[in-house]
Amino acid sequence: MGWFRRPAAAAAPRVSVLHGGAKTAAGGAALLSARRVVTCAHVVNDALGRELYTTAPPADDALHLAFHGPGAAQHRTARLVVWVPPQWGASAMVWQGDLAVLELEEPAPQWLSPVVWRDMAEGQRLRAWHGGGEAIAFADTEVKLQEGRFGYLDGQLSGAAIGPGFSGGPLWATEDATVVGLVVAHVMPGEGPMSPQATVRRSWAVPWQAIRDELERAGAADTVAECAVRGRYGTAACADGSTAAGFAAELWSLLGDPARRAQHARTLAALFGYEPPPGESAPAVEELAQLLASEERALASLSESLAPTLQDGHARAGLDRLLALGRLTGTARLLSLDEHRSLLRELRPAVVADAALLPRAAREALRYIAPPRSLSGARLDPRDLDAAVTELEAYRDGGRPADGISPVPALLTLVEYAAAATAPPVRAALHAWSERVAARLGCHPAALQLRRADATAWAAYRPSPVVRLVAEISGPPDRYACALWEVRQDGATASLVTADEPRSGAEIARLIREAAETARDDGGQGVTHVDIVVDRDGLQLPFDEWEAASSVEFLPRIPLGVKFRIALRCPEVSARAPRREAELRRRWESAHTGPLVVDENCASPEKVYALLETSHRDTAQVVLHGPPAPREALLQLCLALGVPVVLWDRAAQSHEHADRLDGIAPSGPLHQLPERIQHFRAEQYGASVPSPARPSLVWENTELPLPGGLELLDPAEGADIR
Repeated sequence: MGWFRRPAAAAAPRVSVLHGGAKTAAGGAALLSARRVVTCAHVVNDALGRELYTTAPPADDALHLAFHGPGAAQHRTARLVVWVPPQWGASAMVWQGDLAVLELEEPAPQWLSPVVWRDMAEGQRLRAWHGGGEAIAFADTEVKLQEGRFGYLDGQLSGAAIGPGFSGGPLWATEDATVVGLVVAHVMPGEGPMSPQATVRRSWAVPWQAIRDELERAGAADTVAECAVRGRYGTAACADGSTAAGFAAELWSLLGDPARRAQHARTLAALFGYEPPPGESAPAVEELAQLLASEERALASLSESLAPTLQDGHARAGLDRLLALGRLTGTARLLSLDEHRSLLRELRPAVVADAALLPRAAREALRYIAPPRSLSGARLDPRDLDAAVTELEAYRDGGRPADGISPVPALLTLVEYAAAATAPPVRAALHAWSERVAARLGCHPAALQLRRADATAWAAYRPSPVVRLVAEISGPPDRYACALWEVRQDGATASLVTADEPRSGAEIARLIREAAETARDDGGQGVTHVDIVVDRDGLQLPFDEWEAASSVEFLPRIPLGVKFRIALRCPEVSARAPRREAELRRRWESAHTGPLVVDENCASPEKVYALLETSHRDTAQVVLHGPPAPREALLQLCLALGVPVVLWDRAAQSHEHADRLDGIAPSGPLHQLPERIQHFRAEQYGASVPSPARPSLVWENTELPLPGGLELLDPAEGADIR
């Protein structure tokens, strides 16, 4: 068993998936994180009153869950976020898939921790509970055969047996309270080679290995990343054992004395829920090294108790090497168990009060490194705070350490910036936290004070208000890469979102709306203009129809084109038409703003080209009518000739639909055109008989240069370029 032993799973907390409107359980579930649980898809079907093996995902119905532990059960509602339906394979007795991940409407009870997974293996002794949640309703079993996606279980002919109602519940290893898989079903007699006598105590399960693979295949890699996972105890994190061996080499110099090792090992055991043997014995150095290689916060927690006791620079250097090995091998988190809990406890109220705090601080504190995805938007959902901290733990400071002193990690730098923008009591608590962690890591106090001074200056600075957002969107239909910038009144720009991974139209719309709401909350007058930068293939996409959810839960979703004045920009054309930039400026400066209206009388490319080169050479606006294919060709022509403003109805099918744009007054004052289009969309949104028109607008304003990597420009006079 070893020196570090976990208590048996005799009183493991239990999660029930309930039948809708009833108190009876359809099955069990395992808690993956504070907001997510996993169960079997057929349990969800049963809870919703559907046929057990229905493969189509259920409608957006609320599911009811009960959490059983100390005191009365606590109830939550949840919604399906990942669906892997039951799939029959070659066998008529077992099936594949059968997984469902549910997201809770509010976090699980604080007394309930997510399960810790490990691989299923033959010979493991396991315990499962009925979904009803009663402590007495448990069944003991053993893994007799683990074959690919299936684990086959046999129970002894004593005590309770796995049966109906156990499905979806976790299989707890009785020796250490880890979870190795989910119960799927009891093997029923009458089919195949299994007689009633052969199936008395035989059940089958989906192992953790299969759960992980199925969720990743279903596009839920982020859910898998949230799971707490432990390798089978007694093996190092690396297959060749090099990580544990490296830890052991440094541990001999730091904790070679058994009495000293026992003192720190018992502190570690208490933190992580292990039961050391009675007496004054100490674990072997190799066993302690194995624990450090398998518990991701064990190394930081050991250093937390060890650092204050080190008497000389040689011992401190040994601890630094130990911490560096943990970082290099990826087996150790930056923060100890207590540091992690303390940071979340101090930060959460601040994030709840100001969801823009951490993303805003990250744009300055992490300005020279790509921010984590969780902080790439304008706001951070408090539910995602844990994930954001976990991501930031992997970041390093950009500077090199001087004289062997450890640099200040990026997470501590961000905490300093967040602290500078919070109320004094929270600021003091976060400062104390940073000082404690920095001291453990060996960071020089002067380095931390420098970060603190920079953060204080940043918090005191009042930038020019944000007046415009610029989104660069590209990619295949339905999933797009999106980069987002804010443009301030003085011309300064700042990156809000990097194009790191594909997003849906609704996700992008939410990012834009949240950025605008954050800018207003920071003292701006409200963002009304959004420029969307596209390539030529993106000019026909319905960006204005993408519905944007608000970070304020009681405000409704609303299309971007109703909320903002949307204008398209297509700098790609300039690469193919080198004279375009000069033509754009010349047409704007001509002051001739009367539009060229392209109707059936001048619908050929040759005619439009001739007009734009002669009588309408100074025209800044073209209105395009006609069917889609010819209209798209004319749009490309207008852009290549440097026409800065082009208006068309992307839903029009012929010239007979030209009057659909009359409500916009295309020939009205040019500078009011974006506002008139926004008002038109607002009037039609939710109307009983809405107009079929879908106006689109290209507006290339040479006085509003594009930010980011799109164009290199000198900063505007007075712009903040720190």
